[in-house]
Amino acid sequence: MKKSLLALAVLGAFAGAASAQSSVTLFGVVDLNARSIKNDTTTTRQLGTDGLASSRLGFRGVEDLGGGMQAGFWIEGAMTPDDGTAGGQQWRRRSTVSLMGGFGEVRLGRDYTPTFWNLTVFDPFGTNGLGSYLNLFQSGGLTAGGPLLSGVSTLVRASNTVGYLLPSALGGVYGQVQAAAPEGAAGARYIGGRVGYGAGPVNVAGAWGKTRQTASGASPTFDFTMIDFAGSYDFGFAQFMGQYSRMTAGKVSAFASEGKQTNWLLGALVPLGQGQIRGSYAKAKGSESVDGASAKQLALGYVYNLSKRTALYGTYSRLTNDGLSAFALGSPPAVTAVSVSSTGVVTPSSMSGKTSSGYEVGIRHSF
Repeated sequence: MKKSLLALAVLGAFAGAASAQSSVTLFGVVDLNARSIKNDTTTTRQLGTDGLASSRLGFRGVEDLGGGMQAGFWIEGAMTPDDGTAGGQQWRRRSTVSLMGGFGEVRLGRDYTPTFWNLTVFDPFGTNGLGSYLNLFQSGGLTAGGPLLSGVSTLVRASNTVGYLLPSALGGVYGQVQAAAPEGAAGARYIGGRVGYGAGPVNVAGAWGKTRQTASGASPTFDFTMIDFAGSYDFGFAQFMGQYSRMTAGKVSAFASEGKQTNWLLGALVPLGQGQIRGSYAKAKGSESVDGASAKQLALGYVYNLSKRTALYGTYSRLTNDGLSAFALGSPPAVTAVSVSSTGVVTPSSMSGKTSSGYEVGIRHSF
């Protein structure tokens, strides 16, 4: 009897050790809001999502391999909780597997691009909701039939990536490199990197990436290059941040034209008890077939934390287009795009030179 009890105790100890060496976590975010968007004279009211954080469902895990090495995975997919869409879930937010250790991390799969990290980290709104800096990166906002209008699939994420991330124990220095291939199909060949320094109140980073967009494996259409510099400083009473991005699209075939766009942002986060005030001012300017096109966005918001996982929030944003600029907030009904005929005749977008404004009030819960 005593031997049996001893054996059970030993087995229990081994089981506890095994479970301590590996772990799997289910996590997610549900974010919903009441939203109103006005494009020129047309107002759309809706139950919106992702005003403070992107709604998602995911699984991540880490296994201790011994000798200071670990293996990990991260599978994460988007959700639209306003209508409950979940059927046929795709894990396209992130799907990676990694080897980690004192050498850093080698990561494979679909992931954020290095050039996107600056856009979201140094945006007071985290590139979410009506105040998102990404409102000034919409495909076609400053473009007349050129490559930016065609769309760049690597602005936020890239598929089929191989990446390396520096270890965390480098005195505040961080960085990564990443490459992706279209695998002989329509898609993008991407290469990029990011390096930064974050310690105490200071955080600064620079990123560069280049994409060759293809209509098919053998038919490249254009090269898209992006460079971004960003930084922030936390004074305690407020954290101030700013960033500058320059994007160029070079013609490599008869199916694309050249284009250039520069964006910049100034923003702040101000703690206020259990809440936080957020604000930003951003501008985009194009230099391509649509000369003089530019846009500016002013966004203000407030977040009140009911707990570590639940928050209430409100955001107001106003985006003004100048010239033939044609940006719009959030996810409103589709607007017609600026186009240029073969004879050079420009047909403005329905939002060219118009104003897009909106507000949203919502709740975010993470688990």
